[in-house]
Amino acid sequence: MQYSDAVRNARQDVVETTIGVTPHLRVSTGGAPANCAAADSGTLLVDITLPSDWMNAASGGAKTKLGTWSGTAAASGTPGHWRLKETTNTTCHQQGTAGVGSGELSFDAAVAAIGQTVIINVFTVTDGNA
Repeated sequence: MQYSDAVRNARQDVVETTIGVTPHLRVSTGGAPANCAAADSGTLLVDITLPSDWMNAASGGAKTKLGTWSGTAAASGTPGHWRLKETTNTTCHQQGTAGVGSGELSFDAAVAAIGQTVIINVFTVTDGNA
């Protein structure tokens, strides 16, 4: 099955609308939970409150980050997964892998120390079925 770019863009844009404004991007150690409904796992490295408008409009079936995504490390360790939660930081709507030089959210190095500033430079989500 294939979708047009217009359908893929609409699907991507509705994800941002559903998650809402100022969501939380949480990066933790270890593997991701079995699904978004499962409890958080691993050690929380950083919880970043994203800007009110946090993704660019979808184009070509993909959305990219908008604005500055940075936060202060709560622990040190190697990123293993990320979860995207809505404004109240309770409901997970999206999750994926993270790593040093790997994963859907790739880091240049492990989080070295509590209090370190963690900056997300690139985040792209591409809808399938092109």
